[in-house]
Amino acid sequence: MASISFKNVTKIYDGADKPVVPNLNLEIKDKEFIILVGPSGCGKSTTLRMIAGLESISSGELYIGDRLVNQVPPKDRDIAMVFQNYALYPHMTVYKNIAFGLTLRNVPKDEIDKRVHEAAKILDLEHLLERKPKALSGGQRQRVALGRAMVRNPAVFLLDEPLSNLDAKLRTSMRSEIARLHRRLDTTFVYVTHDQTEAMTMGDRIVVMKDGVIQQFDTPKVLYDAPCNLFVAGFIGSPQMNFLDVKIAEEGGKLIAVLGNDKLDIPESKKAALKPYVGKTVILGVRPENFLTFDQLTKANGITAKVDFCELLGAETNLYVFVGDTKVIVRMSSAVDSPKEDIIKIPVDMAKAHFFDKETELAICH
Repeated sequence: MASISFKNVTKIYDGADKPVVPNLNLEIKDKEFIILVGPSGCGKSTTLRMIAGLESISSGELYIGDRLVNQVPPKDRDIAMVFQNYALYPHMTVYKNIAFGLTLRNVPKDEIDKRVHEAAKILDLEHLLERKPKALSGGQRQRVALGRAMVRNPAVFLLDEPLSNLDAKLRTSMRSEIARLHRRLDTTFVYVTHDQTEAMTMGDRIVVMKDGVIQQFDTPKVLYDAPCNLFVAGFIGSPQMNFLDVKIAEEGGKLIAVLGNDKLDIPESKKAALKPYVGKTVILGVRPENFLTFDQLTKANGITAKVDFCELLGAETNLYVFVGDTKVIVRMSSAVDSPKEDIIKIPVDMAKAHFFDKETELAICH
């Protein structure tokens, strides 16, 4: 059993004015693949290091399974950690690097050999066992680091930004390898990244953190479709969600969002939530892909914009425009002709629009 439970855990460094992680409560299920994501300094790596025992807990309780581990040293926590910089021994072969932890624990040589070759086969490293790290590519070194963790058969895998030193193409392939490894090992993975693409493609559930506080903890789909606040909405998604100030008004029995001279019809499904905001300014959030094609433009659901430039990305095109002083990104199929005019009307799919309270920044409706 390798569930992980944080109960009112706080971490404050000596001499600091405030905790880097204040009052953290988090329940990670056995065999889950959990991603901790957020901007630099949000507390995600500190949280991971507290699980590993590399950072002490200032207050609260941390359980791995049913065992309280606050005072348990790292070597006795049944965890394995994979670091950003691989942490391989340059003078050792791949075989010896993978076997190192087992050698320290005085595991019998035949058992070490069996485990090393099993891990090497899974990670496609069998032909590299006699090489030294300097003769390996970045992706191969990362696989060696994964192999060294695997052979220990830990209850929990901890991975601290393991792909950040790799190029974009290699990161993509390594993402699928790590996800496949999780399915094969069938154990608990906790993975730290600042890259929300990694988070969305790999995790069973994602913890979005800001200033040491969990903003939302849910599946990738829920985070994308129903972000709980402005921060999560802006952090999850690439390119990020567009935000515009609009005033909610009632006109002819209909609810509308007013943006300058433009009026956007609010769908029936969102009326009840927005009714209390009539006469007030709220934040309209529209993802780049939630604009309609130009032939679907209706007078009621078009935003006036000034074209800045087009970015061709192969199958897709990002159209950058200004709505007033706010830059907005519209994602279109490259099969759609880019607008030739400077001033255009952009059609908005209001059924997929998000609304946020301007003061609290909490979601009103999706």
